[in-house]
Amino acid sequence: MNEMREKNQRQNGSGWESSGQIWEKTVGQNEKNRDGQDSQEEQRYYYTVEKEQEGMRLDQFLAAELTEHSRSYIQKLIREGRVTVNDKAMKPGGRIQADDKILMTVPPLQELSVLPEEMDLDILYEDEDVILINKPKDMVVHPCPGRYSGTLVNGLLAHCQDNLSGINGVLRPGIVHRIDKDTTGVLVVCKTDLAHRSLAEQLKEHSITRKYEAIVYNNIPEEEGTVDAPIGRNPSDRKKMAVEYKNGKRAVTHYRVIDHLNHQFNHIECQLETGRTHQIRVHMASIGHPLLGDEIYGPRNGRKGLEGQCLHARVLGFVHPRTGEYMEFEAPLPEYFKELLRKLSI
Repeated sequence: MNEMREKNQRQNGSGWESSGQIWEKTVGQNEKNRDGQDSQEEQRYYYTVEKEQEGMRLDQFLAAELTEHSRSYIQKLIREGRVTVNDKAMKPGGRIQADDKILMTVPPLQELSVLPEEMDLDILYEDEDVILINKPKDMVVHPCPGRYSGTLVNGLLAHCQDNLSGINGVLRPGIVHRIDKDTTGVLVVCKTDLAHRSLAEQLKEHSITRKYEAIVYNNIPEEEGTVDAPIGRNPSDRKKMAVEYKNGKRAVTHYRVIDHLNHQFNHIECQLETGRTHQIRVHMASIGHPLLGDEIYGPRNGRKGLEGQCLHARVLGFVHPRTGEYMEFEAPLPEYFKELLRKLSI
């Protein structure tokens, strides 16, 4: 073992810490550079399960500890045998016990196979660590099965070239959060691993400011409110999310009415306290106010001519990973959204 670095607590004599993680660099790999950018290297993470973590799923535990990696990627590593519990393999859904010793080995980053594509990106801000994009409708953030071109990542590869964080794997370089294909608005992408780790931690702590605007069905009598309801996979349709009190994760959305429009539709602002998949769409539908144009959670006979939900990520604020300064960015409403507001105000 060449080098170990502690995080949160001191390592004990056995090489395991009581909580948090230790990073081990394998023999023969390159050093980290001074900017915190990772080289092509294998990483090992050691954990000891604490009493309050007993009973958690293995994949859930690791996803909470390693926010820079998606849960699906962690599950993949578990199935490949790259995770052991007390030196034995365990399934992603296996339940961990207090004092269990967990070792996770993350393989070196693979060479990126997604091709760069020249795009006219709407860049709100850019420096050496981050780039803020105003994403249009009908653009997928990163490649997925069956769609490897025309995504935001393809455009970023052309614009940033090799200057994107590699933490999230070959298909999602620089991506620390995402918005749905038909949601417009501001999105931050990380150019360095330093930025990626910092923003992932801020997302985990729910300290990032995220304000959206939406048009929803039905008049909302109160001027503001909060939906505090856990979200998880819909047990009857795994492609959809739902308010799930049994297996869902805590999700909180604060909303306020901007304009009652014609009282059949309302223009609202939603501020996220958490960031679950489809959170605003699921929460607003759960209280009787689905988003206009939402083909998944809204009425089946929704307005014709709309391309997906009327949802815009307007404001994004965070502490800059290098300077420590709080920065806030705003993406103006797209033309289709403003035109709808004009029509619905009559």
